[in-house]
Amino acid sequence: MGMSGAASGGGAGGGGRGEYMRIPEDVDAIKEAAKEEGDCPRLLRCRAIRWWAKVAVLAIFLAGGAAAAVVFLGPLVIKKVVVPLIDWQSTTFSRPVIALICFGAIALFPSVLLPSSPFMWIAGMTFGYGYGFLIITTAMSIGMSLPFFIGSAFHSRIHRWLEKWPKKAAFVRLAGEGDWFHQFRAVALLRISPFPYLVFNYASVATNVKYCPYIAGSMAGTIHETFLAIYSGKLVQSLAAATSQGSFLSVDQIIYNGIGFSVAAVSTAAITIYAKKALQKLQAEDELV
Repeated sequence: MGMSGAASGGGAGGGGRGEYMRIPEDVDAIKEAAKEEGDCPRLLRCRAIRWWAKVAVLAIFLAGGAAAAVVFLGPLVIKKVVVPLIDWQSTTFSRPVIALICFGAIALFPSVLLPSSPFMWIAGMTFGYGYGFLIITTAMSIGMSLPFFIGSAFHSRIHRWLEKWPKKAAFVRLAGEGDWFHQFRAVALLRISPFPYLVFNYASVATNVKYCPYIAGSMAGTIHETFLAIYSGKLVQSLAAATSQGSFLSVDQIIYNGIGFSVAAVSTAAITIYAKKALQKLQAEDELV
């Protein structure tokens, strides 16, 4: 009995020692987890600093490139190409005809997968931020609606085409999930993101997105592009006017336009990066649900 008790006691003691041996491991794991949680905000701050540093470097390079292009290449290109085109346009067509041509091109070209950006520049150059904005946005609403309705007749074919690119299709399908606001938000982010504008006009049909959130999200997601096109057109017009008069922009005007264009380009890049990250977050949330 004594030996049995001793053996039993030894077993219990051994079992106790075994459990005490596991406690330090648990404590170390808890400490490690706490350390990682503490480092998480610091890591996020470092990533944010690095991201803004990249944006600042990009802005400097863009400003330098824009200044070099304006000073060295700008006068030659404007004098030989842009000024003759503007003179031909102004002498050949009246303002109502130019408005009609720009409206028709922006409204119809996306349906046949042709870019309409040059006509957005012409509209901005000719009509400015007021009428130019109205012409572009109204025409774009038609240009994004026609492929939506045309593509409905080829729903199954577009769906099979998207299956060839599963990663891109996963982002596009976000537009057809959830309620009205979810679809609106997904479409707006897809419009801002690097996803091809002309392709999404047709690809959206395969997502079963409703028309109202589709067109509302599309208009909201392309406002920055509209203002950038108008600004670019006005900038080219001012450069052409100065060149045709035998002079060029003053140093102050060059600095002002260079900074303005760089800010517009960097803002567009930052919005695009944000939209891409927001889409990835939205996709992760949908996968969890």
